[in-house]
Amino acid sequence: MFIKTKLMTAVMLFSTTVAVSQMKVREGLPEKYKWNLTDLYVTDEAWKSEKDRIQIEMQKIASYKGKLTQSSSTLLAALEFNAKLSKEMTRLYSYASMKSDQDTRVTKYAGMKQEMSQLFSQYAALTSFMEPELLTLKDDQIKAFFDSEKGLSTYKFYLTDLLRKRAHRGSEDVEKVLAYSSLMSGNASSIYSTFSNAEFPYGDIEVDGKTVKLNASNFSLYRASQNREVRKKAFEIYFSKLNEFQRTLGSTLYGNLNSALFYSKARNYNSTLESALDAGNIPTDVYHNLVKNVNSNLETFHRYLNLRKRMMGVDQLYYYDLYAPLVDKVDLSYTVEESIDNIIKSLKPLGKEYVDVSTKAFNERWIDMYPNEGKRSGAYSNGSAYDVHPYILMNYNGKYNDMSTLTHELGHTMHSYLTNKKQDVVNADYSIFVAEVASTLNEELLNDYMLKQIKDDNTRLAILGNYLEGAKGTLFRQTQFAEFELMIHEKAGRGEAITGEDFDKMYLELTRKYYGHDKNICIVDENVKSEWSYIPHFYYNFYVYQYATSYTASAALSEKVLNGSDKDRKKYLDFLSSGSTKYPVELLIDAGVDMNSKEPFDLTISKINKVIAEMETILTRLGK
Repeated sequence: MFIKTKLMTAVMLFSTTVAVSQMKVREGLPEKYKWNLTDLYVTDEAWKSEKDRIQIEMQKIASYKGKLTQSSSTLLAALEFNAKLSKEMTRLYSYASMKSDQDTRVTKYAGMKQEMSQLFSQYAALTSFMEPELLTLKDDQIKAFFDSEKGLSTYKFYLTDLLRKRAHRGSEDVEKVLAYSSLMSGNASSIYSTFSNAEFPYGDIEVDGKTVKLNASNFSLYRASQNREVRKKAFEIYFSKLNEFQRTLGSTLYGNLNSALFYSKARNYNSTLESALDAGNIPTDVYHNLVKNVNSNLETFHRYLNLRKRMMGVDQLYYYDLYAPLVDKVDLSYTVEESIDNIIKSLKPLGKEYVDVSTKAFNERWIDMYPNEGKRSGAYSNGSAYDVHPYILMNYNGKYNDMSTLTHELGHTMHSYLTNKKQDVVNADYSIFVAEVASTLNEELLNDYMLKQIKDDNTRLAILGNYLEGAKGTLFRQTQFAEFELMIHEKAGRGEAITGEDFDKMYLELTRKYYGHDKNICIVDENVKSEWSYIPHFYYNFYVYQYATSYTASAALSEKVLNGSDKDRKKYLDFLSSGSTKYPVELLIDAGVDMNSKEPFDLTISKINKVIAEMETILTRLGK
């Protein structure tokens, strides 16, 4: 019953510098760079007290059983009670989750997360009668309810969407079983997360005469090294160590596939893809067309790879070269304060309120900025605590990519903040399909701002190169992931077993196709076969394609924000405030982008080619 899904909108981007990677003890970091979770609960004891209260309070939902369709007033009371409980439980989970993410080694907070998973499961079982009862409503009856009880208008989208899904809902007994099944359905993901973040025995790498433990964060440092031997060694050591656990990691991913398959069959869907996309009423053609369009435009991606080869001055480009700096001796490093200043200035086209709230996020400790031992890797924005403000987890390491990641997550935060402010809690969630639009558009604005400040050819090459890196990572790489995900889900759907060795083979073949291995554009070494086991998003079930679709949508919208009218900018801000009042494709149409057409994709490919052309012109001018 509309428990919020935006518990965590995450993007796994990594960039590390030696100076920051040495700051490993959380207690030694300045307070201003650590998020203030007391805005959620003052103490762990206050959290527990609230959890205990809700555990008793939620039993009252049973009093509505068998009565939901009797009157509009009873229906409204039940929906309001459920919305309130869902909001409070989500806040509890957010606190436990973020406390755990500060240091994944602390078992207390991992235990609190488990307690919340159990609480959600218990509550889902208690409310399992609700949707089956609601599905018995006839069209004329629900219309009469809306007419007689104005308060139900808040729940109109939820109710009409639920009725749209009649064929995918079961009886009360079936819904109760599905609710309890959540106790085990997330085990594969939880095991993977704990193993990879807290217990994985990473290998050692020797750099400048020092032996360093190679982990998820500093792997990103060393794979971006200017020393080719260092980055080659980093890939070999990191992926080889992953491959030692190929069977275990293959089993966890296969377990996740089977969990998705179970739910798709239990809900009467034709496939796990259809099941995943139906939540937002998104046609499966959107997914298939993305994969098709990217495959039809791999020449543009290969043009970028050839440009990288030219800029690096290498005879042959290898996969381990793809994260190295494009421009020699241009150190695009930024302190946190410099990044904040650039970000705030870049956001001015979005208006005063947007800028003011963004400034609050930096000044009022909404952000956990630096890495520390045991901290969850990557970055995310958590905007699920409706009555509080959103939070951002970062692992900031001082590079341009970190500044881009920071404004990216700030885009998520502003999306959550504006929709929470404008919409009732029941409509304050938003589809993952649109979740990456605000974040990617923020990045577009930052790139545009930085390019306007910088005239030096080498620095411009670095900024333009960063844009292409974003295109590589968000459009092409995420679509490659999406295609891989579709392949493995379809294979599981046919009842075929998939081992770690099978995942290796499928992933390597696909990666070599995307990077032009057989055309000698970029050589993908055998060890890259293990990269699939490094990607946590494969446990999110058809999540990653939305990075790519959002990227194309934001490319079109950024043009309107930067060069359009005030009306265009207002339409975009209205979009950020719309929550789940419409289906995501409809919301984007209101904002000015039709994802049913090829236009957003074609505009994005055109922009990528223009950037490549400008960089080629600069290189020729520089005699390179």
